[in-house]
Amino acid sequence: MTAQTRILVADDQEDVRSGFRLVLDSQPDMTVVGEAADGAAAVDLARTLRPDVVLADIRMPKRDGLEVTRLLAARTKVIVVTTFDLDDYVHTALRHGACGFLLKRSGPTLLIEAVRAAMAGDTLISPQITVRLLRHLAPEPGRTRPLDPLTPREREVARLVAQGMTNAEIAAELVVTPGTVKTHLANVQAKLEVRNRVGVASWAWQSGLA
Repeated sequence: MTAQTRILVADDQEDVRSGFRLVLDSQPDMTVVGEAADGAAAVDLARTLRPDVVLADIRMPKRDGLEVTRLLAARTKVIVVTTFDLDDYVHTALRHGACGFLLKRSGPTLLIEAVRAAMAGDTLISPQITVRLLRHLAPEPGRTRPLDPLTPREREVARLVAQGMTNAEIAAELVVTPGTVKTHLANVQAKLEVRNRVGVASWAWQSGLA
């Protein structure tokens, strides 16, 4: 039997938490192990329950979702799920290490996909946000970042990440295993000193590679 992904849901609205639990618990590979109505409780529960994934709203009492992400992202995967798609929220969440940023109106299918993507080492961002985010990543005329830190294969992986491909899609494109892609991506992140694939995409766009 496949191990279930253990999820903590943090949102100050009980109906939202209940809705997420209903969606996630319906999946054979997922289980909600706890709920938190504020950010402080989310941090405490995450440290006690040690979930695989934390779903965190942004606007919560005591600690907001951005602070929760900053405190937890080093030890667990955090996906921000919010009503508000302000650029500052998106950039701050990703800078703090979030491995996903979803709008609540994105629907249950994307929520499930985001959890699975996080567990696979991918980052899923609501499509409404992605286009706007990539525009910010385009390099200024005449300014690029050097490609020297990466090998040719690592540059290819970074370029495909910047195109929005998942690890599985990159593996198919390069005719390698997903595990090989994951290893390349980990090396890229280490060399570039970024925390997730969004940081890799940012580097690729700023370098002119994408």
